[in-house]
Amino acid sequence: MQEQDFLAENNLCGQTLLRLVSRGNAVISELLRLSDYVPNVFRLQNKADQAKYGQIISDFSYFKTSEAFENRVDQNVSLQDLDEVFRENNIEILTRFYLAFESIHKYVLDLNRYLDDLYEGVYIQQTLDSLISVEDAKQLFCEALFLYGVMLLVVDMKIEGTIRERLLVSYYRYSGAAKEVGSDSNIDDVCKLLRSTGMVYTTGAKRPSGYPENFFSRVQVNKVFVEKIVQQQISGDIYNQGTAYPDPKQRSSALATQSSMLYICLYFQPHFLNQESSKMREIVDRSFPDNWVISLYMGIVVNLIEVWEPYKAAKAALGNTLSTDNCKKLAAKHSQSLRQCLTDCKYYLKEGILTEEFMLDNVNKLMSCLRDCNVTLRWLMLHTITSDSEVLKKCRQIKELVTNNCDVNTADIFKLLLYTAELELKMKEMFSMMLAEKSNKWTSCKDECVGRVEEIAQVFSGEKPLTRVKKNDQLKSWFEQIAKEISTLDYNYSTATGRKIVQLIGALKEVQTFHQLDSNMQIRQFLEDTVSYMHQMIRTVNIKEEVLITIEIIADLSYAWVIMDQYYTQYMQEGVKRQPGMVIKLRATFLKLSSSLELPLLRVNQANSKDLLSVSQYYSGELVAYFRKVLQIIPKTMFAILARIVMIQTQKIPELPTRLEKDKMKEYARLDERYEVARLTHEISLFTEGMLMMKTTLVGVIQIDPKQLLEDGIRKELVYRIAASFHQTLSFNPRARTPELKTKLEELVKAMTGFKRSFEYIQDYVNIYGLKIWQEEMMRIINYNVEQECNSFLRQKVQDYESIYQSKHIPIPRFQPVDTGSVTFIGRLAREIIRVTDGRTTTYIDSMGCWYDSKTKQEVMDSSIFQRILEGLGTYGLSGLDRLYRFMIVRELQKYIADIRMLYSKDKNWKDGVVSLAKTLQATDKLLETPAKVYPVVVQKFAKTWQNINETIMKIGQIQILSNKICNELNFSCKFHSKAISTGLNIMNKSLLTAIEKHYEDPTTNRYPSEDNPLMFELTNFLDLTGMDDPLAKIYITTKKLPNFALLCFLSTVAQLQKIQYSKFIDGLVCKKLGDGVDSHCFIIGIITLLRQFHCDETTRYLEYLSQYICSYVGPGFTWTAKTTDLPQEAINGCFFLENFLYISKTDRKVVESFIPAFTMAEFRKTIH
Repeated sequence: MQEQDFLAENNLCGQTLLRLVSRGNAVISELLRLSDYVPNVFRLQNKADQAKYGQIISDFSYFKTSEAFENRVDQNVSLQDLDEVFRENNIEILTRFYLAFESIHKYVLDLNRYLDDLYEGVYIQQTLDSLISVEDAKQLFCEALFLYGVMLLVVDMKIEGTIRERLLVSYYRYSGAAKEVGSDSNIDDVCKLLRSTGMVYTTGAKRPSGYPENFFSRVQVNKVFVEKIVQQQISGDIYNQGTAYPDPKQRSSALATQSSMLYICLYFQPHFLNQESSKMREIVDRSFPDNWVISLYMGIVVNLIEVWEPYKAAKAALGNTLSTDNCKKLAAKHSQSLRQCLTDCKYYLKEGILTEEFMLDNVNKLMSCLRDCNVTLRWLMLHTITSDSEVLKKCRQIKELVTNNCDVNTADIFKLLLYTAELELKMKEMFSMMLAEKSNKWTSCKDECVGRVEEIAQVFSGEKPLTRVKKNDQLKSWFEQIAKEISTLDYNYSTATGRKIVQLIGALKEVQTFHQLDSNMQIRQFLEDTVSYMHQMIRTVNIKEEVLITIEIIADLSYAWVIMDQYYTQYMQEGVKRQPGMVIKLRATFLKLSSSLELPLLRVNQANSKDLLSVSQYYSGELVAYFRKVLQIIPKTMFAILARIVMIQTQKIPELPTRLEKDKMKEYARLDERYEVARLTHEISLFTEGMLMMKTTLVGVIQIDPKQLLEDGIRKELVYRIAASFHQTLSFNPRARTPELKTKLEELVKAMTGFKRSFEYIQDYVNIYGLKIWQEEMMRIINYNVEQECNSFLRQKVQDYESIYQSKHIPIPRFQPVDTGSVTFIGRLAREIIRVTDGRTTTYIDSMGCWYDSKTKQEVMDSSIFQRILEGLGTYGLSGLDRLYRFMIVRELQKYIADIRMLYSKDKNWKDGVVSLAKTLQATDKLLETPAKVYPVVVQKFAKTWQNINETIMKIGQIQILSNKICNELNFSCKFHSKAISTGLNIMNKSLLTAIEKHYEDPTTNRYPSEDNPLMFELTNFLDLTGMDDPLAKIYITTKKLPNFALLCFLSTVAQLQKIQYSKFIDGLVCKKLGDGVDSHCFIIGIITLLRQFHCDETTRYLEYLSQYICSYVGPGFTWTAKTTDLPQEAINGCFFLENFLYISKTDRKVVESFIPAFTMAEFRKTIH
């Protein structure tokens, strides 16, 4: 079979194997991607997670006691609820993890099935033996086995065994597999393959016996196939790398990829490692004669000294390589090579050296230099790193031996990397350009040669007048023949054409000598020009694509995919910090690193797989993220300089007054300080200039724009600093003697003003839209933190990767909670305000808009606190705080309803008492003769119950007051700063409400806005941000009818009225005893909010009960006399409560006039005045 036919689209055998290998690369990229998204809760790292989730998360021990486990969950209501919430929040990510795990098992099954099909003759005339001699097939077979081994190592390395088991068990339980409903048929096999190996990839962890060969043997791969693959890798050059590395001394570099594959494949044949001493010696002498640290796949590095320690044959075979003399020689050799490479690279990179002519004339020297540079880099980068394997004494000794004899530090290696990358980039760019222009340049040179030779021929014809040249027909014919020969030259046949050009040059030189043509300067000049053009043609012939291919092969840096981040990032950042222009050199380094993408993408691309985009985006994204990480030093340094500028501006340079006296000019000049500001500003502009000097670069499939990169970096640093400032400033001590709220907010305002001022200052020097960036990032920070805080109120949590406010490139940092109740700073602020204004310790005076301590009568907080929050957190901060309060109100309302339902279901005495009273008060138009014997009895009998219920109602009212204050502040700010927006939104809101009213009047003519129409949703957002809504008018929850709900609200009111009395001093209701902890205003608003969640009939019924209560106390049992100057206290309290209720709820007085005489309310007003 022809080699080129194996990968043909119509070759089912080749395409099946190619697609399998392509899928293997895609599976590995998915495993690497998912390893960053393992939910932390499955790690059970802290006691809180263990206490909360320990009973619903289990490893494979679940399968031994599954029935008992499920019974324990089913019998506990709280566990059931927690389990259901956990399932809702994690089933999506669990499914994705399971599909990735399943794909590993499916891969090895498909590989075995493919091999079985080969043996059974499914692919006609194609067997394993016939295919193993085909180059493409041989490569794919080796890669297929290698990738399976890499998958297993990656999944064990990136997702620890215990965590894997927990993920699989959770998926098994939640997907229905446990109940055999819709389960995947091979979930048991997946669990068997991926059960914990006991291996933990942490420093000092002990390696389990038989690892990883026992792991690899859990699903057996065809043994005959494995033997043939191992034999091929031992004896042959599978990828024909010898052409790229012609020097025998560089054989280990040429076979590096193949050696990594052999290392993995040997674990499928562990007897080689243990018993086959001669084979292992052959393997080491061929593949590892001068190296013992190898890269497996995309930067996964292993030290053979450590990993082959348990295997007798393998360990013995490494003896020669690891001998002291050999290690010293290798270290000295590569140390010397590094210095020579640095010298050569510096020479070639000098301005004016690397021209087209120089490159074409010295291409072999340049390629040799690149080979030496890359071979030296690979050896030094791999063998001088500090790895986890150094726990083993032998590893540590060899590392110290190499380091001591190498006399090379990491900075030198990094310098060589920079020079090598820059030289490679220049050569690739120039060769690419020359290849693109090859045809035109060849044609141009050939035409010039033909033209000049033909002109000389015409000179000897005697027809062209030229002084002192006689007619010579022989020379004329000879030059015409030469012109024809030149015109037939074709660069596609480079070897033959090159020889012919050399012969023609020789002929032209000979004719010049023998015919004494030197005497004529013009003919001599024409001949010299022709020879020069023919030399140029020889150079052009030598411009071959093979040179670029060879550069790509030898420039591979995939072995440093992880090493770069661990060991070289600091050198990059220090270099950029010292010299911002170094970004240009770093561009070349990152382009060199991006060549690593060729390894995982080659087969995916060949197979035209739909996974190409996903795989390329993952690796490209990782590389770009690293690029951003390195260059983040620029924004960090800029902000550090900026902090110094702001400090000088705010503390050392006084603000100039409107008018300045002449003799005070020197005092305000502060020339030294202003010079320092100018110098620091210049430093910032240099960083910007250095960043923007970098060209737009395509890294994998992602294009990097330096201007966007700089802006993203500035955004990232700004986000971190603002978020850190919020976190550090807004932390409160609940035991502090003096309230910290006001002080902390003043600190925050000061910090935010400094940030904003500095950002305004910098924007012109770095060419960014400062205000736009400030507002966008503030919005993201606030909304993200509000979202995370609100997660505690939601069953379906918003995960980080699902949040529309979180960004991978400009992440909002998450800090550890500093208290038990709140997750973020916004939660701490909200709860601190609630704590300070708690209705049990403070009293809210509506006319003053302030909270006063119930005991000391001192002011605790006033409405100006919300203005400070607006100054510190901005509009989004205040609006976010309001949104959080709305969630809290919903929780309190749900708690109230749950408590009432529980009382109805579990407290029979309470239920009977309420039902009995309902019958007594059923006719609300009739008055009670002895109300003092009816109302207090029920209230006092269940005093503790009413106290708990009323505290919930009061909490609702308290939060509603805070929400209302926030709306007022937002609305005022909007009207003051942007009257046009305020007016426009108001008109739009009224118009939309009118349109909806019209719809309900005539649904056929006036249509309701469709669900797809974003108008209502968007308008609501704007109304919330501008405070144009009424918290008291909102319906927060949907409710089912509660028995005697209006009566329950009324009884809560009666219980509250007994604890308060009217005070003329504040014209309001205050508590009788200091210890009662009652705030009547909070309670009124709480009752209004509660009633708003139910049908309006409940409110009417409540007002009937309240009117009946007042009238009963001023009815038959009360006698009006001339001496009577005061109404009963109960009636006064009731009337005042009712009056406030009507006013706050905006209820028309006419509603209650049918329940209570207007005379009563009038008398009440006379009495209190």
